[in-house]
Amino acid sequence: MTNNVGTLTSILTIIIIAVIMLLAILAMVYFISRSKKTKKNENIVGSEDANNKIPKSKTFAVESVMDFMEFDKVEDNMIVQKNGNKYIMVVECQGINYDLMSEIEKNSVEEGFIQFLNTIRHPIQIYVQTRTINLESSLQTYKDKVQEIEDNLNKQEARYKEMQNSGNYTKEQLDRAYYELTKQRNLSEYGKDIIYNTEKMSLNKNVLNQKYYIIVPYYPEELGQNNFDKEEIKNLAFSELYTRCQSIIRTLSACAVNGKILTSNELIDLLYVAYNRDEQETYGVDKALRARYDELYSTAPDVLDKKMRELDRKIEEEGFNKANEKVIEAQSAKERALRKKENNMDDLIAQMAELIIEQNRAIVGNDIADDAIERVKEEKKQKNEKKSNEGGTEEHVKEKTKRRKTTKTA
Repeated sequence: MTNNVGTLTSILTIIIIAVIMLLAILAMVYFISRSKKTKKNENIVGSEDANNKIPKSKTFAVESVMDFMEFDKVEDNMIVQKNGNKYIMVVECQGINYDLMSEIEKNSVEEGFIQFLNTIRHPIQIYVQTRTINLESSLQTYKDKVQEIEDNLNKQEARYKEMQNSGNYTKEQLDRAYYELTKQRNLSEYGKDIIYNTEKMSLNKNVLNQKYYIIVPYYPEELGQNNFDKEEIKNLAFSELYTRCQSIIRTLSACAVNGKILTSNELIDLLYVAYNRDEQETYGVDKALRARYDELYSTAPDVLDKKMRELDRKIEEEGFNKANEKVIEAQSAKERALRKKENNMDDLIAQMAELIIEQNRAIVGNDIADDAIERVKEEKKQKNEKKSNEGGTEEHVKEKTKRRKTTKTA
């Protein structure tokens, strides 16, 4: 008994010592974490005080207009984008009149286009740009040509008069000179007619032309890990893009589509039209370059004026649409009434036949009238069953026609 008591006493002593040690460890952990938290708060307060004492000065960087555009520059027949991380070359395609071709020619074009699609090994983009035709340069070219013809005509007229007055030329020689003079005069009149018709055409602002382009990109990351500088990367991009574009041009020629690589000036014109659609017909890129404009955005009008014009156009368009909509609704109501009467035409005919028979019952006799009415109803029932079997819908007339007896003879 005494031994058992001693054993229990020693066990309880060990448990109490273990509990005391555990509590001591927990207390140490608590005080250590508390001290760390206090230091962290002191550091935060100190930094806030330092920030309050030393105010930060705001700096404003001057932003370039190129940051608002989707390209950096145009160089070596390429559009450079994303700080040299993307190069673009553009192929202009000349369309064909597919509708006027024969079936054999159409099949040939389709097979050529399928071949073109199968040979593509890199991403491309097809871009269609609608332009207002600017006939100013063409008119100036025509006028220069006609002026040359006029000068030659005046010289020939003076020479022909000299030949007539000299009396040293035969009739055959004079006839030949007169023939050449007449041909030159007709050519001059033809040129003047062309200028007149072209000037009349230029008055119409709705003369549009569509241009088709294939955009071919190249990413320097396709080279993988390399130690090339920017100039070498640009040369490699040009070589690769030129090879890809020539391959596209050769493949498109199989379907009778001609193509060419745009030069740097043509790329500038393409971008100018894309960014200045409203102004390009009155102030083209050639005028902007001659005027030495460094920023093409300088040709754009005031934004408020553009918004005002857009609102006026939208009001006119919405008014036209609403008027057209109400007219169509009025017409649709009449059309619905007409369709309803057409759908109920068999029922109306049957009812009218029954009414006529009833009106002439006294003349044809009751037996014949009843038999005729039954035949009309049977035929009407057969037609309705036939329509229901065919999947059609028949609207029955809800309002019964009033039957009136008259003395009218059959």
